[in-house]
Amino acid sequence: MDIIIERLLGMQDLQYRDFVTKLTPSINKENIIGVRTPLLKTYAKELYNSPIKELFLKQLPHRYYEENNLHAILIKEIKDIDDALEHVNSFLPYIDNWATCDTLSPKIFAKHPQQVRNNIAIWATSSHTYTVRFAIVTLLQFFLDEHFHKSDLEFVATIKSNDYYINMAIAWYYSFALIKQYSTTLPLLENHNLEKWIHNKSIQKAIESYRIPADRKEYLRQLKIR
Repeated sequence: MDIIIERLLGMQDLQYRDFVTKLTPSINKENIIGVRTPLLKTYAKELYNSPIKELFLKQLPHRYYEENNLHAILIKEIKDIDDALEHVNSFLPYIDNWATCDTLSPKIFAKHPQQVRNNIAIWATSSHTYTVRFAIVTLLQFFLDEHFHKSDLEFVATIKSNDYYINMAIAWYYSFALIKQYSTTLPLLENHNLEKWIHNKSIQKAIESYRIPADRKEYLRQLKIR
């Protein structure tokens, strides 16, 4: 929408645009305005109760990276689970980078785990990179605490891909599983149930975390596949 693009252009930071361009190589520089995340979140709050919001959410695809991130932030605050899932499913095919994908995290998901699980099973089988990544990141964000199932660890291991952004999400998931569900996750590494790159990257990311004690980090280092 022109009115939204005008506002985003008014918040442009060219140095920040250059920074974002390096972080998101899948996006052309001309499709990045350069708006810092705190400003984008403040603008989202302004839009949330505006009639413009619904019009904007229906106008897909967007041209700019910041429009997509704004879209994700607006969905994040939707308070009805069916509405949130409808907007998520409409938006997912248009996500073209990891940052927008990881921004899309509806708070309402925490209150409806089974409904979300049912959708994760569908998202994970998609041929679209960022839909699969979204499935994995959703498991990481909402299903490693009270809603954790041991079967989730096995489910993520069945996701096979040559795509860097999917495999990085898988490794990220297991690194958090080692932080939050250590004793249940450890056997997957001890038994070499994961592909070598994911196995080693999961350990690397876990070791980098300050939330894992030193003795566990030392043991994890010994489990790396040479």
